[in-house]
Amino acid sequence: MSAVRILSIDCSTDVLSVACGDGNDFAVRDEHVGPAHAERALPRIRELLALRGWALGSLDAIAFGAGPGSFTGVRIACGIAQGLALGAGLGLVPVGTLEALAQEAWRAHGAAEVFACLDARMREVYVASYAREGSGWRTLREPDVLKPDAVPTQPASSLGAGDGLALYPALAAQIGLARHDASLRPTARAVGELAAGRIARGDLVAARDAHPMYVRHRVALTAAERAAGARL
Repeated sequence: MSAVRILSIDCSTDVLSVACGDGNDFAVRDEHVGPAHAERALPRIRELLALRGWALGSLDAIAFGAGPGSFTGVRIACGIAQGLALGAGLGLVPVGTLEALAQEAWRAHGAAEVFACLDARMREVYVASYAREGSGWRTLREPDVLKPDAVPTQPASSLGAGDGLALYPALAAQIGLARHDASLRPTARAVGELAAGRIARGDLVAARDAHPMYVRHRVALTAAERAAGARL
């Protein structure tokens, strides 16, 4: 596969993650920003493009973590990617954040089977299962949002990944996982790695057609829930 030029963005967690690279080698900036993704993303993007010596219009595509994750975060990542792509005439590659989490598990631990589990708030978790196939992943269980006690048993050979396993520490044993790493999270580097093959195949979407993948379709809280401190 020939090298491609990719800018990738992930805002699905409290960490702003931006990467710029060719599918194999990436310059990366990861920064814990809380709710400040929108303010911090463009300066980091400009910084990495300058570091690479690339103009925005010289990229082959922009990839973004499409979700699930923080509703606000995935909207911000999608919106920034759309705005940049429209201005530069580029296509987009939406990448699922749970698949990006599986990619991080493969890089960190060589895991070929991954149970991805992220905090979905509202006493729920986002979950999906993947098996390594070539340089990418085959989906064994599509992304879903579940109460922790409704998560199905997983093969013992799977590696659990993601902060949902830290928030619910009994979950890994409950579903039969022999090992897990709750410190792993989706990153822009993983998003870019997964996007590279899709870009080479021409598997792009127009900026106007890109959408976040929420999984949970409820995107707002009631006044009482907000007053009680609930978060989506």
